[in-house]
Amino acid sequence: MDRREFLAAGVALPFGLAFGTRALAIPAGGGPLALVTADLESHVAVFDPAMARLVARIPTSAGPRSIENCDGATALVAHTAFGRLSLVDGIGGRVRAVVQGLGAPRYTAAYGSLAFVTDSARGEVVTVDIRRGVVIGRAAVPGPARHVTITPDGDTIWAALGSTADRIAVLDVRNPRRPRLRRTITPPFLAHDVVVAPNGEHVWVTAGDSTRIAVYALDGRRPLEIIAAGRAPQHVALVRNRAFVASGDDGTVRIHRLNGELVREAKVPVGSYNVTAFGVGSAVTPSLSRGTVAVLDDRGGVRAVRRIARAAHDACLLTAF
Repeated sequence: MDRREFLAAGVALPFGLAFGTRALAIPAGGGPLALVTADLESHVAVFDPAMARLVARIPTSAGPRSIENCDGATALVAHTAFGRLSLVDGIGGRVRAVVQGLGAPRYTAAYGSLAFVTDSARGEVVTVDIRRGVVIGRAAVPGPARHVTITPDGDTIWAALGSTADRIAVLDVRNPRRPRLRRTITPPFLAHDVVVAPNGEHVWVTAGDSTRIAVYALDGRRPLEIIAAGRAPQHVALVRNRAFVASGDDGTVRIHRLNGELVREAKVPVGSYNVTAFGVGSAVTPSLSRGTVAVLDDRGGVRAVRRIARAAHDACLLTAF
């Protein structure tokens, strides 16, 4: 069964029955809410970027690290040190399922009702059916897979094989039950983050050891362009015609056009490593060391900074509340 057949075969429960009836308050502006992992306090903070305020806290098991929007209404949380995943229901405001049996889950790339999770301890990319909350497939990769991205058609995954990776794995995931390693790519530096552009034509690869970013065509043959960046490691979020590049050690987010041209540099709290973009060009970046969330507007300016926890590791945006 290939991916398209798998997705077509899945019959969703009626919305109220699948996710319960207790809903979080919708932001006054009607926009998305940011879910931010508070890894030292075992919860996910629900933050309204439009109003720059904390809305709620959703308890989780210990050590929530990364978080990813899977289908607009569900967020997948990786508890790296404990080998488990939590599926957070954005309608009920609760953890609705816990997935066990992983080594050290790191990051997630989502497509429809499927989530592809890197497991650095076992050197795998794991397929999770988020409707049922079960693992349905695994693929071995030649290294400790970490950051991961998926093409807009859901066919191909790139995964960096380490935090300072000498190789990037490219996988065919058209059959989600049997993901297949297609090849590896050797980047021009030790790689950290990988992100496919919204148009599916390019992949941005950041460095784990230098102040550079490589932009590849999807075939991955060679970098099309090398862009200057802040101190490593950098993380990237792409939305419409903007790229947000966060350097947590510098306390900066650089905003680029998708052709690599630098538009602006914003100062954010030190430790703001991960960044998530939304809307027509806004972003949020949580600080692991300060426990803050900074909100950047569509001009690249810092609109607000709020402290929400002792540490704020990662964030995603959910629209269905």
